[in-house]
Amino acid sequence: MTVSTPPLVLTVAGSDSGGGAGIQADLKTMLANGVHGMSVIAAVTAQNSLGVQGYWELPPEAVRAQLDSVLGDIGAQAIKTGMLASSGLVEIVAEVIGAYGAPSVIDPVGVSKHGDSLLAPSAVDTIRTRLLPVATVVTPNLWEVEQLTSVKVEEESDLRRAAEAVLEFGPRWALIKGGHLPGDPVDLLTDGESEYFFRAERLDNRHTHGTGCTLASAIASHLALGSSVPDAVGKAKEYVTGAIARGFPLGAGIGPVDHAWRWRP
Repeated sequence: MTVSTPPLVLTVAGSDSGGGAGIQADLKTMLANGVHGMSVIAAVTAQNSLGVQGYWELPPEAVRAQLDSVLGDIGAQAIKTGMLASSGLVEIVAEVIGAYGAPSVIDPVGVSKHGDSLLAPSAVDTIRTRLLPVATVVTPNLWEVEQLTSVKVEEESDLRRAAEAVLEFGPRWALIKGGHLPGDPVDLLTDGESEYFFRAERLDNRHTHGTGCTLASAIASHLALGSSVPDAVGKAKEYVTGAIARGFPLGAGIGPVDHAWRWRP
């Protein structure tokens, strides 16, 4: 019997000890979307349903060694980044992604679902100048848009201005996530020429931990499977909407989305 290797996707992010976001969410998402997930851990968090109690970034040499190990032997058809914590780690990851050349999905994680900071203030400019220029798709939420560009999005008409500001830093595509706007969620994907709006019903479920990680990982998975960027985003949005609908309680706070929702009765 001949066994074929599935498409390969690498995530570079932080570990979530509660299992709802970060590396854990990335790998679950990749499995659910038909690819083989691999990981480079950039930071470790002490985290549960109530928030982030602490985080510790790995030494730069440890992150580089993981990148060299995976990409030098196994390779990847797409790369996704999440929490990178510091300027030094951002620089290493940007250097490797730029040289490697695979499609990359950059989730510029700044804070957790609970509002806990996950990025050193000094690293914001490094993301702008080093990481975004090598991104195929960057997926900021509204807080991250403001952090990166100073553009404040208060209504749907502001999404285009936000996307233009993000694209000035050099990514090929910007996906501005408007889930925190009033009304039903709407996201804008654009490369500066073509525009795609993705709309969904607002679901009555507070258990949404890990949505950003999950969306970015699903996009990377479908890019590895051969989809165009707009098609990859559309398929990822469908997956994450289902995962939010089935988000479940965990601990005393905000529970995670259900990465395995398609498999459960």
